Amino acid sequence: MAKISMYRKVAQAFYARFGSPPQLIVRSPGRVNLLGGHTDYNDGLVMPVAVDRAVWLAVSPVDAPEAMLHAVDMGGAESTFAVDRIPAAVGGWSDYPMAVLWAFLERGLQPVGINALFSSTVPVGAGMSSSAALELAFAYAWDHLSGFGLTRETLAQLCQQAENEYVGVNCGIMDQMIAACGKAGHAMLLDTRTLEYHHFPVPPQAAIVVADSQVRRTLAHSEYNARRVECEQAVRLLREYLPDIASLRDVRPQDLEQYGAYLPEKILQRARHVVTENVRVVRMAQALHAGNLELAGQLIGAGHRSLRDDYEVSIPELDTLVAAAQEVPGCYGARLTGAGFGGCIVALVHKDAVVSLAAHLKEVYQAHFDLTPDVYVTQPADGVSVAAQAVS
Repeated sequence: MAKISMYRKVAQAFYARFGSPPQLIVRSPGRVNLLGGHTDYNDGLVMPVAVDRAVWLAVSPVDAPEAMLHAVDMGGAESTFAVDRIPAAVGGWSDYPMAVLWAFLERGLQPVGINALFSSTVPVGAGMSSSAALELAFAYAWDHLSGFGLTRETLAQLCQQAENEYVGVNCGIMDQMIAACGKAGHAMLLDTRTLEYHHFPVPPQAAIVVADSQVRRTLAHSEYNARRVECEQAVRLLREYLPDIASLRDVRPQDLEQYGAYLPEKILQRARHVVTENVRVVRMAQALHAGNLELAGQLIGAGHRSLRDDYEVSIPELDTLVAAAQEVPGCYGARLTGAGFGGCIVALVHKDAVVSLAAHLKEVYQAHFDLTPDVYVTQPADGVSVAAQAVS
């Protein structure tokens, strides 16, 4: 029902704004990362899930070389820019589609002009990757309407480049890859170095619950980039003893045990999180393959402790939500998801415990912080796709 209503919402709004039905409606999902926090920009392993909250983009090509964009959720804000030259960033939501245009032009590909209107059910700033969902929506639509025929993997790389080099956020490839290549009912084990990926079924008795702390990630941008620098420093220092390593992906736990004493304490902590998290992701895939939700939950919980203590990207609000979730019978495990410093936690829960989990999270969080978290029950969804196409 939600998909139908979102389709109708953007289709009707497009008609009201532009005077004709959209030629294409694209659905591009948000994501939750079950495990693999901050490993993606270290060439590591991650296990995200595309979720059933998405950006819905209604779009039609136009003869003029320009894009006219209408953001339903931004009070009807609009942006218009030429598509045959690189637009100047303005520091708002329109930077993301402009970044995608820039990335196409960088590849020598000329996108068509468009009228476009979008709305989203992905919370902004909550760690569910609303930016990657928006990027993939526009990339997929432009690719489809312009006849480029790029693969999903290539579109993900294009969008990562757009966010890195145009928007200026040094994100890894995980968010874009899961938005492009997610599979309903499954989590994805992604090797961010090779872009090889495999899907593992999430057992049907499990639900993925996301709780939004209501704390927006004001420190995430600067601290995210700082963590990336610290990881690069760890590699430079370890290379004196491990000359063949290219990134922390190449460092094993036993390597850190042998050479970790030569690193400054903070740098060792950052490296230890990444190295042990890669091991946890592999074990998580094995747990899902075996349908072992108890082990999967233990690994998720261990991942949170590592993010909290070694990577230091958690905050009291997130720790409180994680602890509260783990108090509920039927919760297998919980952790922060996203960059940290605010946003959401994710909990792997037996579907029969969802109602009690949501109630307990709200009660505990209200008592501690006088705030009520938004709680979303999500299901693993497909990656970006055409939701509907006009029939001539």
